[in-house]
Amino acid sequence: MIVTAERAWLACGLLGQGLFASRFILQWIRSEMAGRSVVPTAFWYLSLAGSSILLAYAIHRRDIVFVLGQSTGLLIYARNLKLIRQAKHGDRRAAEDVARAVEITR
Repeated sequence: MIVTAERAWLACGLLGQGLFASRFILQWIRSEMAGRSVVPTAFWYLSLAGSSILLAYAIHRRDIVFVLGQSTGLLIYARNLKLIRQAKHGDRRAAEDVARAVEITR
């Protein structure tokens, strides 16, 4: 089988979609283990990785709808990771915001 640029991009898109989809499997497993709905930090890392790869694929495909959707998500995933990092490093205000957000989702 000859690897063409288009096949390489297709593999890239499939990898991104696989990473992006795996975050839901992870969240489901962790929630089942906890007996309640939880969103582990790894969910946001998988979101960021999958979305970044999908954004590159969308740019290659020149699909503006796909580009806008993935780029917006990237901002949200990065912000959630920043909030989690702040909470872990003792930023009291961020920790309280995260705690409130968790309470809302329970």
